[in-house]
Amino acid sequence: MLDLIIEPMQYGFMQRALLVSALAATACGVVGTFVVLRGMAFLGDAIAHSALTGMAAAFLIGANVFLGALIWAIPASLAISLVSRRAGVRLDAVIGVLFAGGFALGVIMINISKNYAGDLLSILFGNVLGASWNDVLAVGALAGGVVLVVRLFWKELVFTTYDASVAAAAGIPVRFLEYLLPLLVALTTVAALKTVGNVMVMSLLVVPAVTGSLLAPRLTGMMLATVASALVAIVVGLYLSFYFNLPTGPSIVVVSVGLLLVTVAVSPRRWTLAARLRRRTTAPSPSVAAD
Repeated sequence: MLDLIIEPMQYGFMQRALLVSALAATACGVVGTFVVLRGMAFLGDAIAHSALTGMAAAFLIGANVFLGALIWAIPASLAISLVSRRAGVRLDAVIGVLFAGGFALGVIMINISKNYAGDLLSILFGNVLGASWNDVLAVGALAGGVVLVVRLFWKELVFTTYDASVAAAAGIPVRFLEYLLPLLVALTTVAALKTVGNVMVMSLLVVPAVTGSLLAPRLTGMMLATVASALVAIVVGLYLSFYFNLPTGPSIVVVSVGLLLVTVAVSPRRWTLAARLRRRTTAPSPSVAAD
């Protein structure tokens, strides 16, 4: 039994894959908690799909595709809130336009290349087993930056999550946070692209957070449970991929969904933190916000 656990980690590509995936899962768990609680799950999917344009542009000129994704995702995430506010269009409508337009343009750009099939599969579904040490450093920098920003703005993010209108009245920079959270989603999405690819990145951002909401009644506990759930899915998915020759990204997603279904089946509470937040009519006390 011990040999089954140790053997895969003797290979450098598995070590790098585990590190990249664990770093991405940590960032996804931290940001995904706020994404789920604020009902913004579609945002991560839209940014990931629209980032295909940046990845395709980088692919065509021979540059790093994930750098291209980052260069595209950052302004795209900020544009969502800006266009919604300036044009008076609902946020979900702007997200839908970004989703469809960015993904379609990216597919067209990739199709221009002659030998794109294998590269397209890698972009869409991830290729974490091909991660280099540079990928580990890049994802580590993104994940570390995301976690640091969340730590610095923890109380503001929590307060706004509970009640944005009361937070604004209390002097919290709500408008700034409306741009900050999509930006964090963009950085997290790019960090996770190597692990699960463009198509399924939302699953790593959202599914563990839903699982975490079923396991903990308070936000801090939910975030820890979310990160733990994502890490378990990463490890089990990698081992299944190694021993049964399965695609790694989809294996991680299937394990993550399986953990959620098991949690739903055995959870004695059958409620989520999000439901509790919706029932609140007053702002949280400072002790709750800090938690």
